[in-house]
Amino acid sequence: MKKPQKGFSLVELLIVVIIILVMAAMVIPNLLRSKIAANDSSAVASIRNINTAEVTYQSSWGIGFAPALANLGGASPCLVGSSGAACIIDPLLSVAPFTKSGYVFAAAGTIPIAGVNNGFEVNATPGVVQVTGVRAFCGDQTGLIQFVSPGPAPIGLAAGTCAAVANVPGTSGPIN
Repeated sequence: MKKPQKGFSLVELLIVVIIILVMAAMVIPNLLRSKIAANDSSAVASIRNINTAEVTYQSSWGIGFAPALANLGGASPCLVGSSGAACIIDPLLSVAPFTKSGYVFAAAGTIPIAGVNNGFEVNATPGVVQVTGVRAFCGDQTGLIQFVSPGPAPIGLAAGTCAAVANVPGTSGPIN
């Protein structure tokens, strides 16, 4: 009499593989949404950091707000601050290509009066909409951060551009 062989049949292995694939199909979209949410949060935090850096730049150098994002930081390591490279923010944000957590950042000094920038605009747009982020964000010298959804919105760097973002629930408006 033959001993029965031990092991799994092909049908049993296929059932296990199908169960694993179904579970993966349910989990992967949630992971991607979580990554997008984390990137959005990081972009808002970076805009807040840039807003704070602009105020620090203005009070430290006495020449108004920074003319460009590059003026707020500097190459790593940034040892001595100056008005051209203030060493206030992370080089990820202040050295080209100005990207962090899947978002592209831009900033410019605005409202020049007698060679002094009396305002600034900063914005962040997702590198790839629906992959690295969903909403675009902007901020200015008022400290208010706004969003526009979906994706890369026509948020410019001219004076008053961020303040002009309409408040449409679910589509655009201020960040709490």
